[in-house]
Amino acid sequence: MRRAVVRTATVPAVGRIVSVNVAVPRRNPATGMGFTGIDKRPVDHLVTVRAPGPRTAGRHTGLVGDQIFDIEHHGGDDRAVYAYAREDYDWWQARLTRRLANGLFGENLTTEDVDVNGAIIGERWRVGPSVVLQPTFGRIPRMTFQRTMGEPRWVKTFARAVRPGAYLRVLEPGEVWAGDPVTVEDRPAHGVTIAQAFRAYMTEPALLPELIETHGLPDGLREILTNRLARRR
Repeated sequence: MRRAVVRTATVPAVGRIVSVNVAVPRRNPATGMGFTGIDKRPVDHLVTVRAPGPRTAGRHTGLVGDQIFDIEHHGGDDRAVYAYAREDYDWWQARLTRRLANGLFGENLTTEDVDVNGAIIGERWRVGPSVVLQPTFGRIPRMTFQRTMGEPRWVKTFARAVRPGAYLRVLEPGEVWAGDPVTVEDRPAHGVTIAQAFRAYMTEPALLPELIETHGLPDGLREILTNRLARRR
């Protein structure tokens, strides 16, 4: 039976979940061997969300029933859930002149009326009555993504567009369902957004010093960026 969705009267809903998506494993088109979980499809039932644990030793993904195979680049507590906005899909559709289904980019949560790329690193999203998620960083495009899309130079095209979607930590576990409201309960004062952090990583290294000092950035990523900045100097 569909559970009741309880909204907090004092915090307005700023968006909703359009679909909850889990992996349909298939051969990795970038390597010709092994599997990938990038192909995610909407499900029509409740999905449990919980912190998966360490990237290489935990359960990898934050959604029960989902699968991750590239544990070097995906999964773990700091990348437990991936969200992408339906509005950004529509923007891509207009440029690629083809339909893009929810889950195609590998996201677990397809959102509507949620400023995913404008989210502040470390803010808190309440999804439905119980789940609380926290944006940590944007999705870095790689060759599996490019081969899946079948678009030449897709990695560079995706990077230039600065519409990466957001990886999220699970702060409070629970269940999610398509149609659940999304509210922003807390927003840090530092103001560094997912989009700004993505630009610093991909195309604007001059932004790295500010990004490295950002509270809520994953520690492993902070170390990588600190080393990158040291080499530049």
